[in-house]
Amino acid sequence: MLSLARTAWLVLAYNLAVIAWGAYVRATGSGAGCGAHWPLCDGRLVPRSLGVSTLIEYSHRITSGIALVSVVLLLVWVRRACPAGHPARRGATMTVVFMLLEAAVGAGLVLFELVADNASIARALFMAVHLTNTFILVAWMALTAWWLSGGDPVAPGDSPGLALGVGGLLTAVTLVGVSGAIAALGDTLFPSQTLAEALAADLSPTSHVLIRLRVFHPALAIATAVLLVVAAPLLARRADTPTANRLARGVAGLAVLQVVAGVVNVVLLAPVWMQLLHLLLADVLWITLVLLGAVVLRRHTSAVPARHVGAPQRA
Repeated sequence: MLSLARTAWLVLAYNLAVIAWGAYVRATGSGAGCGAHWPLCDGRLVPRSLGVSTLIEYSHRITSGIALVSVVLLLVWVRRACPAGHPARRGATMTVVFMLLEAAVGAGLVLFELVADNASIARALFMAVHLTNTFILVAWMALTAWWLSGGDPVAPGDSPGLALGVGGLLTAVTLVGVSGAIAALGDTLFPSQTLAEALAADLSPTSHVLIRLRVFHPALAIATAVLLVVAAPLLARRADTPTANRLARGVAGLAVLQVVAGVVNVVLLAPVWMQLLHLLLADVLWITLVLLGAVVLRRHTSAVPARHVGAPQRA
């Protein structure tokens, strides 16, 4: 039988796969595969015709529905297994809250027809909100699994300076993610045939605004990667634990790897498989940074011993 902690990590892994599939929906222009209907597909529970775009979009809705069920069941299990005051209770609750917000943003994209070939600023703004919400959702999932695995609760108020530093790094990574989502949207809607053509379009004042915005992403990504490589080890020193050091090395290594992946993505003119790999690396980097922040900002004396996890409790 799976333990509660292992189940939480599996739920996180499954949701990362769902996020990647959602990116595949956008990259293939399949967001309108079910028409302007949500949660039904073409107004039906099971669509009458399953073309390629419909099948891609419909499968994403099914996997997203399973994701929602998974976090709700995890919350029920956490509330039964963990005593009052255990941080995983809050983590699992916030996971469900942001999963519902994720569904609402996804529904808005469909109902307002901000999918397929729509190249409006409204769609770009929705994408920014969607990416930010996804990052927050993934953070709560990761923290829930971390706390169920014996991680200490966080106490940002005990070290406000450190908390400000961690918050700054998380904000920087989020901004890079948002700019990346907008850049990926531009790549999907306005594909280039050659690298020279893509670079010329980025700098042309007559290009669509989504193309001209692409130039900000690599600049932000490189600056943030340098910041992470420098700041992560400094944060780890404050925690002075083997776990913090490992996480800091992970953050620095993933930051460099992301820059390399970004260069490859540009050179190859953003093929779908590379976009998905780039996104998954971004998610793993985000999770690693979140866990580093949790270790750095941990409360040294936990009021909720890890041994209590798994013992059935009343909700």
